[in-house]
Amino acid sequence: MSKRFQDKKHLEWVSTLPCLICKAGYYSHSKEVQAHHLMKPYDGFRGMGLKANDRNAIPLCYMHHAQLHTKFGDEFQFFASFGLPNTFGQEWAKKLYEQKITQNNIEDNDLPF
Repeated sequence: MSKRFQDKKHLEWVSTLPCLICKAGYYSHSKEVQAHHLMKPYDGFRGMGLKANDRNAIPLCYMHHAQLHTKFGDEFQFFASFGLPNTFGQEWAKKLYEQKITQNNIEDNDLPF
């Protein structure tokens, strides 16, 4: 089995971005944001006791992150409940990683809302 890809700087940067759900216009719960590792990654795999690699991270505030895990347990259902495409998280994780955007040059207009 190959080693899981890790990129601490990318995770730190993702945590500085606005929550994707709050940014979409839903009630903002917290200014604190976490890098959520996708349960259904676009790249690599995830299994029992193994989280997705760090390319598969999206910014979610504490409230939406907890809601995803406790109420839905499934990203596709979570995003669909907000009227977003099932693959919204996968698309954004890929975009954030591939663009290699730095914190200094991201603007609100770079997000899809």
